[in-house]
Amino acid sequence: MKKVFGTGYLASSVTKMHGGAQKVVYKITCSNGFVCVLYIWDLSMNYFKEDIEDGDIHQHSYGSHLFELNNTYLIQHGIKTPTLYDLNTEKTRYPFDYALVEYVDGQTAESYYDHSDSQVQDKVFERLGDMLARMHANERHSFGKADHREMGTENCHYEQMENAKIQLSYASQYMKDIGVNQNKLIDILYELESRIKPRTQYEFIHGELGPNHVLVNDKLEPFLIDIEGAMFFDIEHEHSFLEIRFGDFYRYLKNDKLDPDRMLFYRFHHHISLLSGGLKLLHRGFPDEQFAKDLANYHAACALRFVEGYDI
Repeated sequence: MKKVFGTGYLASSVTKMHGGAQKVVYKITCSNGFVCVLYIWDLSMNYFKEDIEDGDIHQHSYGSHLFELNNTYLIQHGIKTPTLYDLNTEKTRYPFDYALVEYVDGQTAESYYDHSDSQVQDKVFERLGDMLARMHANERHSFGKADHREMGTENCHYEQMENAKIQLSYASQYMKDIGVNQNKLIDILYELESRIKPRTQYEFIHGELGPNHVLVNDKLEPFLIDIEGAMFFDIEHEHSFLEIRFGDFYRYLKNDKLDPDRMLFYRFHHHISLLSGGLKLLHRGFPDEQFAKDLANYHAACALRFVEGYDI
């Protein structure tokens, strides 16, 4: 703190915050009243460590380099996200990268679901909708990270095809209904993929934007957090996830120009990925065990609805 901000910044309290599954987050309060956040990318503390080491899709959403890259890109394009004060990647004193980041004093977008004032509710979600529209308006002809220009030789949804197979293989070992229906689920995956027509236009998306990844300050301004997975990709990947996570509040975020075949394919992929993700959190000691169970069970039921033909 002294090295970055000066001798007047003495940490008086450090509190662990409820962070994501891939990095550790602390709130630091200084004796002079200044508050900031410490991010730590320690792979040994990552609940998806095995997947990253195996070269799984999670490698696309982990690491300080991706945070710095996307933080710069979003801010340059007028999308609010906490300011990066300092990033340390030296690994001389500690075996991990860490950053000091702006503290946004507020609540997640989820806390506005039950807000008593509908005008406040409207303002928060309309502003979020406007922000996402501005972010998604950034387009290019290849998919991939903001600093990669050579990707995109194949349709980007192929990555999700392969990931879904991997996640189904994992889940089928632990959930009887998924194991029994594994081949049917894979057949549905191929059927939904076969409907997708080629595309060469991609938008910049967050990649995993739930209401817990939006902070709202006291001016009712939304800020995007957990931005490591942001990239140029099919916009339907984002919107199918928004639809799942925001429920009724998705009406503020809707886009009328989406490809319905891609929407259905990505929705199916998300259910498979989230049911497997819930199981992995459960098996790897995630502190909120009930959340992990509920996540796996809910999305398993959603995936099986496709087998029953309700969603296709």
